[in-house]
Amino acid sequence: MNSHTSPRLKLHKTGPDFSKIALGFWRLHEWDMNLTRLTEYIEGAFELGVTTFDHADIYGSYGNEELFGKVLKAKPNMRDKMELVSKCGICLTTENRPHHSVQHYNTTAKYIRDSVERSLRKLETDYLDLILIHRPDPLMDAGEMADIFSELINEEKILNVGVSNFTPSQFDLFQSKMDQPLVTNQVECSLLHLDPIYDGTFDQAQKNNFSPMIWSPFAGGELFTGKSQKAVRVREVCQKLSQKYNASLDQIALAWLFQLPCKTQAIAGTGKLDRLRSAVESTAIQLDRQDWYLLLEASNGHPVP
Repeated sequence: MNSHTSPRLKLHKTGPDFSKIALGFWRLHEWDMNLTRLTEYIEGAFELGVTTFDHADIYGSYGNEELFGKVLKAKPNMRDKMELVSKCGICLTTENRPHHSVQHYNTTAKYIRDSVERSLRKLETDYLDLILIHRPDPLMDAGEMADIFSELINEEKILNVGVSNFTPSQFDLFQSKMDQPLVTNQVECSLLHLDPIYDGTFDQAQKNNFSPMIWSPFAGGELFTGKSQKAVRVREVCQKLSQKYNASLDQIALAWLFQLPCKTQAIAGTGKLDRLRSAVESTAIQLDRQDWYLLLEASNGHPVP
C-alpha cells in the first residue's frame, strides 16, 4: 500500500467499498471555496485515494449539498469516481425552514422520501451510495422506516442504509425490521470520547460485521487546544509518541482509532489538502500494543484494572 493513498475497506461484509478516510462536508460553507477551488480540492482528494464524501441534508443550514452539487453539475463524470453519503431525520429551526417552530426529528416515510429525493436533486446525482438516519427519533417507527428504505432501494435511489448515533438496542430494533443489512453506525469517538468502546457499540459492530464511521475523531479540535486535565494528559502522551513514530499528533490519534478491531473509518472534516494528506498517511501507522494502552490510560486517567 502506498502510505499516501487511502486504503479501501468494506463497511459491511457485503459492501459497500469505501475509502478508509472519508471527507466530511459539514463545514463546506465555511471553507470559502468557489466552484473552481472546490473542484480542485475534490480532485486532490481523489489523488489521495479519498473517494467517500460525507454529507447531510442539514449541513450549512440545508445548503452544503447544493454547493457540492454544482461541482457534479459542471463535471458529471466525477460521480463515478466517488461514493456519496448523506443523512436525514434532523429538522433544524432556520430561515431556510420557516415552518420548523422547534428543532425536532422526523423519520416518517414521507419525510425520509422527500429528504432523499431533495438530496439527490441538490447533489446532482441519481443515487446515494449510503443514506443514514442522522439521529434516533423517539417517535421512529422502525417498520415504517424499513419499508420506505426498501422502496428507495428498489427504485435504485439509494444503494445502502445505515444509522448514525444509534445505541446498540436502537440499531437492533431497526435491523430487525430490515431485509437488507444496516451497513454502519456513524458515531462520535476519539481519545477524548471513549463511549462506543464501553457501551457495546463497537462490540456490536464486530458481531454484525460492519465498520463504524467515526465523526469528530479529534473531539472537535479539543485534542489540540483543550485545557481540561484529560485533554492535556492525552496531548502530552500523543506528543511523546509522535517522536517515536515520526508522526504528527493528529496521526497518532487516528492510528489509535484504526487499531480498534471493528475496523473504523474516519471522517476528516477539513478543507485543507495537507490535513487530508496527513489523515491518509496515518493509516500506515501501527502502534505498539503497549503504546495503545498508554493512550487509553491517559484518556481514562488511570491504568486498566
